[in-house]
Amino acid sequence: MTYRVCFVCTGNICRSPMAEIVFRARVAEAGLEDEVVVDSAGTGGWHEGDAADPRTAAVLAENGYPTGHTARQFQPSWFSRLDLVIALDSGHLAALRRLAPTEQDARKVRLLRSYDPAAGDDLDVPDPYYGGAEGFDECLEMVEAASDGLLAAVREDMEGRAA
Repeated sequence: MTYRVCFVCTGNICRSPMAEIVFRARVAEAGLEDEVVVDSAGTGGWHEGDAADPRTAAVLAENGYPTGHTARQFQPSWFSRLDLVIALDSGHLAALRRLAPTEQDARKVRLLRSYDPAAGDDLDVPDPYYGGAEGFDECLEMVEAASDGLLAAVREDMEGRAA
């Protein structure tokens, strides 16, 4: 059975594609690329069809990640095929839970940094769009820090379903 994860931010050109690409790399490193499908979307459609922000692509490339991405808008109908919907900040979390057709679907929505034990109570990944390059570096650090915990949670969930 395929496990599906979708990362969601506002426009799907900065934070969520970064999280998608980093997590997909973690999934591949774990040998799970045939079992876990990773993608991303935005709560809005402003950038639909656009590539990732050049600063996102630059920080990913500088750190050895691939950079191909096309933005799209999250659709409520996707909930039925997704196992986890990972919000990048609390605003996205609230918006996605409002979009969820059922309570079960709303429970699929989680904050990315909730998978980073060092994050404490600050679970938002700040939007780097209106700032400089350092914001994109910080975003990548937060995404990487949460990705190992998310991978462990996905593995545990997959094992629980197989049992």
